[in-house]
Amino acid sequence: MAIEPEEYALKMPVRSNPILEKLAPLPGRYPLLPDLLPQQELALLCRMLHREGYDDHIAGHITVAQSDGSFLVNPWELAWDELTAADIIRVNAEGRVIEGSWNVTPAIGLHLAVHRNRHDLKVAIHNHPRFGSIWSAAGRIPPVYDQTAGQVEGDPVLYDEYAGTVDGLSEAEAAAASLGDAKWAILRNHGVFIVAKDIRQAHLRAITLEHRCRLAWQVEALGGGQPVSDPETLKVAQMSDDIGFPFLWEAMARREIRHDPAVLDDDRHDGVRQFMER
Repeated sequence: MAIEPEEYALKMPVRSNPILEKLAPLPGRYPLLPDLLPQQELALLCRMLHREGYDDHIAGHITVAQSDGSFLVNPWELAWDELTAADIIRVNAEGRVIEGSWNVTPAIGLHLAVHRNRHDLKVAIHNHPRFGSIWSAAGRIPPVYDQTAGQVEGDPVLYDEYAGTVDGLSEAEAAAASLGDAKWAILRNHGVFIVAKDIRQAHLRAITLEHRCRLAWQVEALGGGQPVSDPETLKVAQMSDDIGFPFLWEAMARREIRHDPAVLDDDRHDGVRQFMER
């Protein structure tokens, strides 16, 4: 089934960096993704990150701030690799479920505290990824060993006061305050926490952090290596953090849709069916 180009316009951010404008060509012969609902974007992000190592059973939660002051959240009961867009729940500013058929994690307080402190943020991610958890347990920040690990500028904050799950108001506020204006944090003996202005940036930051942790562990297992010590050498790679690496989000989203089209199941939107019939 043919789709007219104007029916599903590619939702790419405006490119303002001259170098990226040269590297990122115009869209090709068909739309890279259909127009997606926020619930579908969140379901895809959960599936993508699970594949990248954010797979500690049913642990982990992602909040996406909405314009009405509510937040979309993945449900507590489901693992990230099985949920669909129809499973995404909505909570209010107090963390109470106002839409959806599942429950919200008791640790939602950390997310809400961060969103209260950082109005510039739309997305917050917490999980216990495979290699991020190693550095979390060691209480260390992994070095940068290649340009993929250096796509996001700056070291994660090390939050060094683990007091159990972050499900109390005081613990949540303390953890949120420790993040400050940083992009990401390693929570000692716990996991990682990542914030971003949108889904695309959140995806890039999350996969960059886990790649950085994985490669650093592997290098140290070999006996060590030479970290990238000159920040200037990573400048071009880091330019993509503001907009998300060109076309990466779309490519990884298509992979998840091919693997399981049901990830996008949602009665409120039938554009994906038409896209898949292309």
